[in-house]
Amino acid sequence: MTSIQTSLAKFQSLLRELFQFDQADLDFGIYRIMNHKRDAVEQFITDQLPAFVADELGRGPLAQQAQAEAHRAEVEHRVRATLGETAIDNHGNLASEHHELLIGREYLGAQARAADGGRSRDAVEAAIYNHLWTFFSRYYSEGDFISQRRYSRNQRYAIPYNGEEVYLHWANSDQYYVKTDEHFRNYDWQAPNGVTVHFRLKDADVEQNNVRGERRFFIPQVEETEFDADANAITIPFEYRPLSGSEATTYGRGNQQDTIVSEAVTSVAERLRDSAQAVATLTGERRRTEKGEPVSHLEHHLRQYVQRNNSDFFIHKDLAGFLNRELDFYLKNEVLNLDNLNVAGENMAEGWFQQMRLTKAVGGKIIDFLAQIEDFQKLLWEKRKFATEAQYCITVGTIAPAFYTEIAVNDAQWEEWRELFGVDGSDRSETFLSNHPTLVLDTKHYDQEFVDRLLASFHDLDSMTDGLLIHCENSQALRLLDEKYRESVQCIYIDPPYNTFATKILYKNGFEH
Repeated sequence: MTSIQTSLAKFQSLLRELFQFDQADLDFGIYRIMNHKRDAVEQFITDQLPAFVADELGRGPLAQQAQAEAHRAEVEHRVRATLGETAIDNHGNLASEHHELLIGREYLGAQARAADGGRSRDAVEAAIYNHLWTFFSRYYSEGDFISQRRYSRNQRYAIPYNGEEVYLHWANSDQYYVKTDEHFRNYDWQAPNGVTVHFRLKDADVEQNNVRGERRFFIPQVEETEFDADANAITIPFEYRPLSGSEATTYGRGNQQDTIVSEAVTSVAERLRDSAQAVATLTGERRRTEKGEPVSHLEHHLRQYVQRNNSDFFIHKDLAGFLNRELDFYLKNEVLNLDNLNVAGENMAEGWFQQMRLTKAVGGKIIDFLAQIEDFQKLLWEKRKFATEAQYCITVGTIAPAFYTEIAVNDAQWEEWRELFGVDGSDRSETFLSNHPTLVLDTKHYDQEFVDRLLASFHDLDSMTDGLLIHCENSQALRLLDEKYRESVQCIYIDPPYNTFATKILYKNGFEH
């Protein structure tokens, strides 16, 4: 491959990674949306991008410079053919004894004109692809665009600063942080032979109450793996839990999840050995590693599934604005080389600026594509979620006695009181309720008609509500609370400590459990 083909291929490979083409066989969530745009993006990468660059290089100062260099190379070829290979040295200098020859003077003139530009068309085109690869790979890492604001080649990072006396900078302040730890999702993919594979999480032993315990792993349940020939589907159940003693011995101490995945690649295929179609689905080659080693469909997706359920990620609030600003900065600081311009002189300056404009134009098209995807994810993230359920816990003493008859016959409520307060339930009378006003009624145990009547019986339910517990993703919960509690909260403890007296805080942190 020529240098330009190598540079273009490397850049196209990066673009396919940016647009997550390696996930083309996934059929859920954002991947389903991506699949609708995949053909248009592939056409841009394969056809429109090279054509756009080639068309731009075919006119203007860059075209003139390229023509001058092409003419010099053509004359050099004729000189070597006529006067011998030694007539021109490795640095392009013509031997002095040939300077007065007609072909010698032609070569010297072509050399002088080419020196005003100094770069062939192939060199310029390769440089454009290399600059674009450098720029986009700089800000992309494992599925996210990272806010690594660069200052120069030598000083890597810059902080956006407007002269504030005190400035606290958070590197990801312009991104939403999405914590996916224990945020499990079923995972579906389709093999080229049409078989759909379902990864299903049947049991998850997660950490409770923020207590850090043993490390947990995704463990395929090989013996429960099934192939449904009628549905043309394979289902692989998973458990998420700590390793048992024997498993810990089997999988060793280092890279245990990798070992589990590697073993599953073989054992799952062995489990379905009676179906040639199922085995072909799992063992067919999906891709190759950088070392050229084959990776099967099953191994590829097992690693994707494990990684995506254990990795946090970011959604940029304004990806287009961020990348466009950074691209301008990159062009001014790393593409526009003042030292090279001084050496080349004014005749080369127009070509440099044309190259910058072309690099910016191509980069802008790619940024527009990427921003559409990121903005769609941002739209989904910012969309206000519906409250799926709301329940109240109300002390019996605040409830009108007219409701006691219905409360007294609710078995689920008495069972909860038994578990929480040790109430044996032998006396389920209205008198017992009156004598125990601190028992807490939970509306989840009652039908909606009763709950509606109960809540309507309070004159000002909102003022009586002295505690609020929300089970929700953090960002959405805070947005729910924002309007009601705006400018009324002076201090928030997020993830406070407990069972510790290292420092005194206005928080009950002495609970034993």
